[in-house]
Parts: sequence; structure tokens; C-alpha cells
Amino acid sequence: MSFYPTDKIALFIDGANLYSAAKALNFDIDYRKLLDEFRKRGILLRAYYYTALVEGDDYSPIRPLVDWLDYNGFALITKTAKEYTDAQGRKRWRGDMDIEIACDMMEIAEHADHLVLFSGDGDFRRLIEAVQRKGCRVTVVSTVKSQPPMTSDELRRQADTFVDLADLASVVGRPRQQQVNTRHDEFED
Repeated sequence: MSFYPTDKIALFIDGANLYSAAKALNFDIDYRKLLDEFRKRGILLRAYYYTALVEGDDYSPIRPLVDWLDYNGFALITKTAKEYTDAQGRKRWRGDMDIEIACDMMEIAEHADHLVLFSGDGDFRRLIEAVQRKGCRVTVVSTVKSQPPMTSDELRRQADTFVDLADLASVVGRPRQQQVNTRHDEFED
């Protein structure tokens, strides 16, 4: 990753997408290390974390993470997940955060030099093109080293830099802990 010490940086983390990529690579993200890493690379303006939450759950497995992020330097953007039943009759949740990410990226592009998108979703290709026209450099963090790959080729081509999450495992990762379903497992992008 090429950053300049005076770069004003903003992180955009698609929570469900990053969770799935790290899980496919068999490690967990250490969000404290992730923040520290990007604080070393420039002036961190904001670290956004996007996730959908299931309303009315007595206990949500993702709640401890969301609370920790909210108290430890992340701007948390949430919305209520929508319930549906998949083709196999399983109860699933849909919590697409693409519009929220796009709005925030376009807004902060006026004030930032380098935007880092933690998602492999090809729908963001046009968004990256738009913020690049505003003068921002864009790094995409996802993975092609999982089976199947978790990023689209179009997104990788549009980004100024693509960083495979597998290459960051030693910097921002920790060994995967077996845990009860974190709700991200049930989400569709």
C-alpha cells in the first residue's frame, strides 16, 4: 500500500463483506490493530464501519463488536436488517449497506486524499471511479486468495491499488476463534 505521511485517509468497512473474506481466509480481524495500522500511514480522518442489525433480538452476537467499535474510534453506521426465507426454507437476513457507503464516500471525498474500501463488491466500481474524478486515490482491500474469490475483477481494475486481505493477515489479523453464529453468517449482500 502506498500512502504519503500527509495523506488524509478515510476507511470504509463493509462489515458483512469483510467478515466473510476474513472467515474464508481463516482469521479474524483485530480492529484495534487495523486502526493503528492506518493511523501510522497518514492522518486518519474517519473509520466507518457499516452493518445491519436485527431489530428486537434479545441478544445479538454482533452486538459486542458493534459496541466495542462504537467506543473505540469507529463511526458506526447501522440499519435494521430485513428478514426473508431463502430457497431452502432457511430464515435469512438482508442488510445491504451499499447506498450508505456510497453517500459517505462521496461526502468525505471533498476532504480526503486516500479512501480505503474494505469490500470486494463489484457494485462499488462506479463509486470508485466517481471519487477518483474528485482527486482521491482509492485502495480496495478484499481477497482473491479464497475459494471462491471475494472480489470482482472490475473493482480491482478500477482501484488505484488492490490489497489482498490475506497479505494483511499478519498485520491486522488474529487466529480465528470458534464462535456462535455472529449474524454476519446469515446476511446476504
